Amino acid sequence: MQTLVVDHPLVAHKLTALRDARTDSPTFRRLADELVTLLAYEATRDVRVTDVTVDTPLAPAQGIRLARPVPLVVPILRAGLGMLDGMTRLLPTAEVGFLGMIRDESTLKAQTYATRLPEDLSGRQCYVLDPMLATGGTLAAAIEFLFGRGARDVTAICLLAAPEGIAYLDEAFRSGERPIRVVTAALDERLNENGYIVPGLGDAGDRLYGVV
Repeated sequence: MQTLVVDHPLVAHKLTALRDARTDSPTFRRLADELVTLLAYEATRDVRVTDVTVDTPLAPAQGIRLARPVPLVVPILRAGLGMLDGMTRLLPTAEVGFLGMIRDESTLKAQTYATRLPEDLSGRQCYVLDPMLATGGTLAAAIEFLFGRGARDVTAICLLAAPEGIAYLDEAFRSGERPIRVVTAALDERLNENGYIVPGLGDAGDRLYGVV
């Protein structure tokens, strides 16, 4: 498994504003959207392409286009929805699937409650959107689900990650049979006793959409 912490002043600037408890939900949504686009730029460096030739007004030119099958973007509901526009802005031709997973706060284990994905993901590159990589259980379950349907490789885009979550994923996919990458804006200090990232930014879903 590869982990990339994106080191860029604009990423750090937007993340700082997201962390600020005074940032209201509309501003939080806009900043998350902008931050995801920056992270997606790094996350798609290995996107599959094919060589093509196009005609400019003056002469033929060599170039590339995204290969088929096109990438699949999979936000984990509900907080991952707040990252979708930022991702599809960079990859407008990507297809979008949905995976509903929730963490049992007593066991910290992930449970699946909804899926809207192709049955066959053979050869597909998948980009999973999950704001917080905390314990790692939810993201690991999502990756396993995608691999179970034949996904070729999976890249997870997270606003924040905790060392415990990175370690969990590394152990869960130690065999390395299929490529996994985690792209994040920051690797924070630790998890607290409730499984929240510290210093973190709070509950991403609540800050995006309010407490429901």
